[in-house]
Amino acid sequence: MTKNITKVVYKPDSQSTDEYIIIVNADEYKQYKEGDTTIPLVEVVDAFEVYFSNQGNQGILGRASKQQLEAVFGTARDDDVVKKIIEDGHARVGEKFDRETGKQLGRNAAMGSNTIDNRGKGMHGI
Repeated sequence: MTKNITKVVYKPDSQSTDEYIIIVNADEYKQYKEGDTTIPLVEVVDAFEVYFSNQGNQGILGRASKQQLEAVFGTARDDDVVKKIIEDGHARVGEKFDRETGKQLGRNAAMGSNTIDNRGKGMHGI
């Protein structure tokens, strides 16, 4: 089962491939960005989980560590980090993810395994 999502991507440096990503509710996010800051962040953000990828925003996303958040945002508090990502990040809308695995589905998902090998094993053991 898949669902369309809206994610907000924050890239701390234009030359880096590191990206910090949060999942947001599209309608509330749009209202918040248009200036309606009376909407609580709890309604804007799908979950207070900050994801990290050093391969761009494609592939499997991992949770950002507290050390990474401290280094990039100066704090590990979820509220502060999420607010910074919402304010300075940009939205990517309509990409599909599998609800169970969290993997991004490609346009031709049936034609391959749609995984990224980051352990050097090839496709064995995935």
